[in-house]
Amino acid sequence: MNRTMTRIGNKIGVWMYRALDGRFASGSKDVHVLMLTTPGRSTGLPRSTCVRYLETVDGLLVWGTGSGSPDDPDWFRNLRATPSTEVQIGARHYQMHPRELTGDERQKAWTEVILAEDPRIGRYATKAGRPIPVAMLEPVEG
Repeated sequence: MNRTMTRIGNKIGVWMYRALDGRFASGSKDVHVLMLTTPGRSTGLPRSTCVRYLETVDGLLVWGTGSGSPDDPDWFRNLRATPSTEVQIGARHYQMHPRELTGDERQKAWTEVILAEDPRIGRYATKAGRPIPVAMLEPVEG
C-alpha cells in the first residue's frame, strides 16, 4: 500500500511540476526542487520524478533518501544506469551527466553541503540504516 501511494504521489507531483513549470513545487522558498527524467534501467522508458537539489559550483547535488526506505529509490538506481538525464528547473530544461559520488567525495558532500544546508535530512539516513547515495549532475557541454 505504501509503495502504491508513493507512486501515485509521484505521478501527481510530476504532473503539477510540468503543468506549473515548477512553481510551488517545494512549498518553501528555501527548498529547491527539480524534475529529473531518466530512462528506466530495465525498460528504457522515460521515468520522471521530482527531487530536492542543491546548487554547487560543480553542478547540482541530488541525494536518494527514499524517505528513509531501506533501499535506494528507483529513480537513483535509474540515474546510476544512464550516462545522461534531462533536468527541468522551473520552465528551463537541461541535459546533464549524472555522476555518483563515492568515498571521501560523497562523505564531504553529504556532511559539508547537504547536512550543513538542512540537518533534518540526516534523519532519513538514520531511519534507512544505509548510506544515502549522492550524485552530482554536471551540465552537458554545448
